[in-house]
Amino acid sequence: MIAKTFLGIDIGTSSIKVVELSKFGKRIKLENYGELRAPAFYEKPFRTFEKTTLLLSTGDIARAIRGILEEAKIKTRKVIFSVPDFSSFFTWFDLPPMTKEEIPDAVRYEARQHTPLPLSEVTLDWQIIEGRISERERTKLKILLVVVPNEIINQYRQIAELAQLKLQALEAEVFAFSRSSIGEEKKATILIDIGARSTTCSIIDKGVLKMSYSFDISGNELTDRVSKSLSVDYLKAEHLKKKHGFQSSEKEIGQILLPIIDLILVEIEKVSQNFYRLESKEIQKVILGGGTALLPGLKEYFAKELKKEVVIANPFSEIFYPPILENTLKEMGPSYAIAVGAALHGLE
Repeated sequence: MIAKTFLGIDIGTSSIKVVELSKFGKRIKLENYGELRAPAFYEKPFRTFEKTTLLLSTGDIARAIRGILEEAKIKTRKVIFSVPDFSSFFTWFDLPPMTKEEIPDAVRYEARQHTPLPLSEVTLDWQIIEGRISERERTKLKILLVVVPNEIINQYRQIAELAQLKLQALEAEVFAFSRSSIGEEKKATILIDIGARSTTCSIIDKGVLKMSYSFDISGNELTDRVSKSLSVDYLKAEHLKKKHGFQSSEKEIGQILLPIIDLILVEIEKVSQNFYRLESKEIQKVILGGGTALLPGLKEYFAKELKKEVVIANPFSEIFYPPILENTLKEMGPSYAIAVGAALHGLE
């Protein structure tokens, strides 16, 4: 039996992360990983989507990926890219009982009512999240529809081609994050991905995405606030933020960060209440992802304010790796959750 290997690549706003996983039998092993940060962190990001286009040329991103692969001596070429949630569009709708053959046309018809762009300009992906379509029983169906502009898909294809990679699939970040961080968890869980430019709250219940919502409060905004409040440059502010966070020994930093963190909590509460109204269920668990998840004291503050179980994403927990990497991977975990999830998709 030959081990199957796959790359997961997360093109973030401030960094590109690559994870190489292999699978032999049922054992999944970390073969390699690598990261490249944006050259002028914050001022010139790798990626922003303005009118759905990548700010930097696909050539720049492809060169950066090739650099990571060469530096880490990664030979695998099969890849799954994660697509940022703010460039995907999610919606949910109901369909009446119908046959399996009737569903695609029904989904396309409904998609026209829900999608902000013409269907000729987008690619649709969908899954049944509630209901049955067996020969014996047909019930009302609940459909999750994911819409990605073709322009975005073409950009990722071009990046793969220029980086000499074999693109196998694209996957919305939320699904990659969920795969690497939730596993078999049955509790209604909210994933909080605090990225460099935006934060996404997604609710997963029994393995199904129930809702997802992105808003423009981010890790960069926290750093920016520290920079302006203390009149220090951006890199110094980033260092202070990561070192002190909400630790009681350095209350000044915590007080600067608190108003923005409280805005994130307000948005989490909104999403949780919306879920309760629709499903009559309480959120039982919170998983924090993204580099900001590791701010000292943040997990404890979220647990106190939300009165929920709060954990930090650990996507390497079910993956075999050399013990010497234990501490490194624990620190990397929250920011690598999406890249790991994308690679796991390839191994399914």
